[in-house]
Amino acid sequence: MSLYLGIDSGTQSTKAIVLDLELGRVIAEARAPHALLAGLPAGHLEQHPEEWATALDTVITAVAAKIDRRRVRAIGVSGQQHGFVPLDARGAVIRPAKLWCDTSTVAECALLTKKLGGPAAVIRATGLPFLPGYTAPKILWLKRHEPANYKRLRHVLLPHDYLNFYLTGNYCMEPGDASGTALLDVRRRTWSKNVLSTIDKNLADWLPPLSPSHGAAGTLRPELAAKYGFSPEVIVSAGGGDNMMGAIGTGNVTPGVVTASLGTSGTIYAFSQKPVIDPHGEIAAFCSSTGGWLPLLCTMNLTAVTEQFRALFNWDHAALEQAVSATPAGADGLTLVPYLDGERTPNVPHGTGVLYGLNRRTLTPGHLARSAMEGVTLGLNYGLRRLATLGVKPKEIRLTGGGAKSAAWRQIMADIFGVPVVAMVEDEGAALGGALQAAWCAELHAGNKTSLATLAAHAVAVNERTRCAPEKNRAALYRKLQTQQDSLSLTLRETFDRLSRA
Repeated sequence: MSLYLGIDSGTQSTKAIVLDLELGRVIAEARAPHALLAGLPAGHLEQHPEEWATALDTVITAVAAKIDRRRVRAIGVSGQQHGFVPLDARGAVIRPAKLWCDTSTVAECALLTKKLGGPAAVIRATGLPFLPGYTAPKILWLKRHEPANYKRLRHVLLPHDYLNFYLTGNYCMEPGDASGTALLDVRRRTWSKNVLSTIDKNLADWLPPLSPSHGAAGTLRPELAAKYGFSPEVIVSAGGGDNMMGAIGTGNVTPGVVTASLGTSGTIYAFSQKPVIDPHGEIAAFCSSTGGWLPLLCTMNLTAVTEQFRALFNWDHAALEQAVSATPAGADGLTLVPYLDGERTPNVPHGTGVLYGLNRRTLTPGHLARSAMEGVTLGLNYGLRRLATLGVKPKEIRLTGGGAKSAAWRQIMADIFGVPVVAMVEDEGAALGGALQAAWCAELHAGNKTSLATLAAHAVAVNERTRCAPEKNRAALYRKLQTQQDSLSLTLRETFDRLSRA
């Protein structure tokens, strides 16, 4: 009769769900927003970690009011990956966190890559390259640009680790989220001594110990247990990054399942029992938060783009759906290169958005909206095809996140990806993953042997009413548009780089 809380702290909001594992369903949920810092230079995207903690308090308090609090046994936290939370010796936040979408660290990536002997040497050391979104170059950025703040640095945490620290008072990190720092040797799940020493000889002392993903960060601080009305014995599991928790929440814990997470950014990932290293560095060789690995592609522009186009015409989501559905597939040749926030896959941190094919026919709200939805999906498919070359070839793709709610978008994805897509019954996959990992941790802590796959089977289900299969003619059309978008991107990259140096 136990209940498990799953928390997902994302870029735009924090969500909480309560899982009744015996019933196999979510019985309560809540959401609280938080915002990006305004007025920062281009490429700088930051948030106050204290706002995440406030939102966390809000959503836990909200769901606690809807349930029998005495039944809560464990909490699992999912958080946006890669963010750099710098703490001083007392555990106080030194400055706002630089986020996954912050692209201000291009110079630091180049410096680290050069010091370690070039891109191939970096991949040998860690399994993945230095990219502007990752945590390692953010630490070097602080050292180079804010020496006074850097002098105070004594603890390095990721967003979900900071929330675990808030809940338990303990500093810890698990391999899944840690693999997104570019500080970890993902093959061995240990910190890379070469990378750490290249940044700072003391950095190893400022990183928390690595604990297994099935372990516990600790138990609730007594004052928080009293505040929420929970037992002080409530366990906080290791948690993980949002993609790692999204994998658990979509049943992506055994080989053969592929998930697409459709949020502010877009990701596609699969479970693997061994490391999947991309020698070109385009596919992230992450660890999972289950004990395996999670080869993953990430694009920085997904619902962030479609939402901006929706706001441009002051539409609600129903109006956006209608406009896209009423416009022909391919938007009569209007193609969007959707790099509104630069791009990670392909790695174009200085990229900008480009519309190709504007004419009197295509300069309409419907064409623009459809080109946005198709453009970001073609961007995802660029990485999906790279995954295929590394052996990850899906027979279907499970969808989670806000974008999965759109019927028009689901069909576009099926046609572009060339395989069936299906949404989940519970669309808050990362929060559900947090709850399931919490249940796994609690069961093991109690001495009960169980597998995460067994637990997930009780709570994870696809929504067959949402299943879409590719249509032959549209799929052929999108293959042509994919070639066009890829060609545009390649042609423009040199221009992007040249303008960034001007």
